[in-house]
Amino acid sequence: MLRTLRLWWKALRVIPKIEREEWEGFDPITRWLVAARSAVLVMTFTSATIGGLFAALHGKFNWTLYILTTLGLVLAHAASNFFNDLFDYRLGLDEENYFRAKYGPQPLVAGLMDERGVLKYGLITMALAAAIGLYLAYVRGWPVVLLALLGFVSIMGYSFSKRIALGEPLVILVWGPLMVAGSYYVITGDFSWDVFWAGLVYALGPTTVLFGKHIDKYDDDLKRGIRTLPIILGRERAKNITKILLILMYVGVLVLVGLRMLPITTLIVVLALDKLTLAMRVFSAPRPDSPPEGYPPEAWPLWYAAFAFVHTRKFGLLFILGLLLGVILRAYGINV
Repeated sequence: MLRTLRLWWKALRVIPKIEREEWEGFDPITRWLVAARSAVLVMTFTSATIGGLFAALHGKFNWTLYILTTLGLVLAHAASNFFNDLFDYRLGLDEENYFRAKYGPQPLVAGLMDERGVLKYGLITMALAAAIGLYLAYVRGWPVVLLALLGFVSIMGYSFSKRIALGEPLVILVWGPLMVAGSYYVITGDFSWDVFWAGLVYALGPTTVLFGKHIDKYDDDLKRGIRTLPIILGRERAKNITKILLILMYVGVLVLVGLRMLPITTLIVVLALDKLTLAMRVFSAPRPDSPPEGYPPEAWPLWYAAFAFVHTRKFGLLFILGLLLGVILRAYGINV
């Protein structure tokens, strides 16, 4: 049991490289966590939780609706990962020597699963997300159906959108207004511009991760004619834009605190400045040809994306902590 828990924890922290023999010994939950790339699902959890904490700040929190909303979004994100792997494999993009298959198990390329297995995982996961969505639509009405449809189109269209430079704009839309403001609406039944703008600020983080991944994949994508935004902008310009987005995350928090759209406690995100400094330094330098000493072997060949992800994860968790502190202080009559 302890070994199983360690495997789950590892799958939630990193995208582990798995051999076929090791895969055969996994329990069904570990297989799902690995194949779904669960380590990146933390960004979706963060978006939903930001919406939930805003509901608490406004005195409208509901545990049942928060848990269902968060679970539904995480399952939808996981389903997107399954379908993305399946579509890219069928299109011949995810091959053994392609970038995606090198930094973590592409279950089809690695021979861990067949197409039917990945499709089954994707359909079951999507069905669970849809069931939750139907219940939430029953509770909150047609706007939830609209949000679900937008999410579904985003999921099914991501594999195509990233090839025509729409991947990054889609991430800002989905992980910001759609997830954060959408979660807030489902929990409270209301719309809030404060939540909308706060979600947009947080969404800059996942966007830097995608920028980083596409910069890492630059040469492979260029050979295959995949026109991601970094391909259109050029490698150096894309790196500079990513650095601007990283800085804007902090500027956005400062502005929203100044406008009293965020509690002052969210300034705790400055504790992520160490990761920001490191990410800025990495994006200002060329990518090394091989992983430097001490670099996590399971992360390579991701480089820019890895540093952007570590920063976004810490920033997001601190953002959540800042909102939670605001909720606690307001509960004691201290308006922050």
